[in-house]
Amino acid sequence: MLSTFSGLPRTAWIIFAGTVINRLGYMVTPFLVFYLGARGVPTAQVAYVLGALGAGNLIGPVLGGLAADRAGRRPTMLIGLIGTAVAQGLLFAAPNVPTLAAAAVLLSATATMVSPAAGAMMTDAVAAERRRAAFSLFHWAINIGTAVAGVLGGFLAAHGYWLLFALDSGTCLAFALVVAVLLPGGRGESAPRTPADAPTGYAVVWRDPLMRVLLPLFGVALVIYSLTEVCLPLAIRDHGLSTTTLGTMATLNAVLVVVLQPIATNVLARFRQVPVYVVASMLVALGVSLTGLAHDTWSFAGSVVVWSIGEAATGGLPGAIVANLAPASARGRYQGSYQWIWGVARFIALAVGTAVYAAEGPAAVWWFSLVAGISAAAGVGALSPLISRRMAHPAGSAAQVTDTDSPRAGATARIRRVRGRIGGAPAPRTSR
Repeated sequence: MLSTFSGLPRTAWIIFAGTVINRLGYMVTPFLVFYLGARGVPTAQVAYVLGALGAGNLIGPVLGGLAADRAGRRPTMLIGLIGTAVAQGLLFAAPNVPTLAAAAVLLSATATMVSPAAGAMMTDAVAAERRRAAFSLFHWAINIGTAVAGVLGGFLAAHGYWLLFALDSGTCLAFALVVAVLLPGGRGESAPRTPADAPTGYAVVWRDPLMRVLLPLFGVALVIYSLTEVCLPLAIRDHGLSTTTLGTMATLNAVLVVVLQPIATNVLARFRQVPVYVVASMLVALGVSLTGLAHDTWSFAGSVVVWSIGEAATGGLPGAIVANLAPASARGRYQGSYQWIWGVARFIALAVGTAVYAAEGPAAVWWFSLVAGISAAAGVGALSPLISRRMAHPAGSAAQVTDTDSPRAGATARIRRVRGRIGGAPAPRTSR
């Protein structure tokens, strides 16, 4: 299966190995509710801590993407990883709910700073035609580590929650050591210079008309996927099934994705990225919506199989698409924007998804998953010509490529070049 990712540069493999190490310790967040319960935090106040955790998911990607472009990829990753390790200790030692919430914000904010910088560094190191495999490798690393952590976390929690915090902090510091020692540093290598006339901050993303449409469409798919974290457990509970069934579904998903993703990446490599994403995203939407028809362990397992196959086929594709659309000087901010949409989607699934499930009934959630998921995927498919056109101009900024997409703009550019030759001045070139 590793032959699927052969030929990727050393940087991609270092990020892969470090991500696996880091995700092996991903235990505190999944078991946070149980830890807070063991601390005696009332159920009503648990929501404040979880809300703070969700808020940090909206802060970290924005800071991480901006810092990756301004300060460099490696420094941003180090700040995020070391900050996450410190936040783990603060969360464990926090004496009351306000300090628990503050530590939760810091934890999720620093943790989510890492991915935009790692994604930008991979984009720098990997040629455009290989980024699909590179981002699939990155997604695979997350699933490998998370699958092991899910099994190990339950065992460690039974012997003391402090073990979860210790291991999570330790794996963050181990990844930080890998970053410091093995990954390339220096602004010139890791953060291409921003042109003097380029938009500052996230204006470079928000002024990109393609990204303004594409990111919300990705967001809908991410909301539907995130519903498996919150509404799937509710459905299993409502059918009178035990937590063992939920654990079985989580294990089934992890195993399927870990086994199938390299195979899917290899088999689907011959097809264009956007059509593959569209079909796979529709498959995820179908699988999640089939949860509404499930009533026992086997039928729940069937729905999980469907959306897990879709996840394996989709893995890494949105990140690769965003990477190929980003100007060289804004790769961190483009990745940060995508990760921010991830945070928003998860927040919506946690807050709105559970509220709709309780107020309107499960059917509303599953019908939304089917209709909105298929519609959003079709919307991405409709953008395929524009995405392909932009990918044909990898060196250009978003504004330049958009301007030269129109026939009038192309004619104007040709006239200017002719005038430049006549006047003896060098003719401006449109970006490729």
